[in-house]
Amino acid sequence: MTAVRVGHLYPDYLNIYADRGNIAVLTRRAAWRGHELEVAALGMGDAVVPGEHDLYYVGGGQDREQLLVAEDLVRKSEALHEAVGGGTAVLAVCGGYQLLGRGYRGFHGEDMPGIGLLPLETVAGERRMIGDVLLECELEAGEKQTLAGFENHAGRTQLDPGSEPLGRVLAGFGNDGESGFEGCRSGRVIGTYLHGPLLPRNPWLADWLLAQALAHRLGTDEAPQLEPLPDELEHRAHEVSAARARSRGGRF
Repeated sequence: MTAVRVGHLYPDYLNIYADRGNIAVLTRRAAWRGHELEVAALGMGDAVVPGEHDLYYVGGGQDREQLLVAEDLVRKSEALHEAVGGGTAVLAVCGGYQLLGRGYRGFHGEDMPGIGLLPLETVAGERRMIGDVLLECELEAGEKQTLAGFENHAGRTQLDPGSEPLGRVLAGFGNDGESGFEGCRSGRVIGTYLHGPLLPRNPWLADWLLAQALAHRLGTDEAPQLEPLPDELEHRAHEVSAARARSRGGRF
């Protein structure tokens, strides 16, 4: 058995989008393969120790909660950059995704500093972008997958030229409602607006994250192949969510 260590950043503040459901999925899918997920809450003032965790998770919150944690997250920035440089994986959802960029300007002009783990900036717009969303992703060369979820954000996120989005929007708004892209990926770091939660209906992404975390724990560059699981219920959940998104019609 391998113990996979997860650092859950600000679970008391960034938790409005069923974020604990994502942790529950990772825990169960690891256990089914004989591994243990050890989850540590990292709150305000808690230190990030590079190498201590294999995966960091940052959930979603409203502007008020993001403003409360932004300065503390900046104080953790150097350690998080060092951890990612050492192979630690990261999943950030919605508000957490915005703070992984260089900064977020809220609806009332609040400037929230980011930590620059992802090459992007976000500014709140007048209209919220809400609804089911479906993406086409290719995290591994030649392996296209669909990612289904729900988005509810006012932020317009702009990726730097040449940056890698998480996926191409098949239905929904995505990062800004205009570019046709959603989320951002840099190595083992993923940011996305998709929540609801994300991983129960997208088991392939949960397994990708687990494999990256295991690679860090084992000290290898290449992620291990995980044995398949009987995911009939998960695939049904994915298809229901994907069908709702498709019913909105393609935007790009």
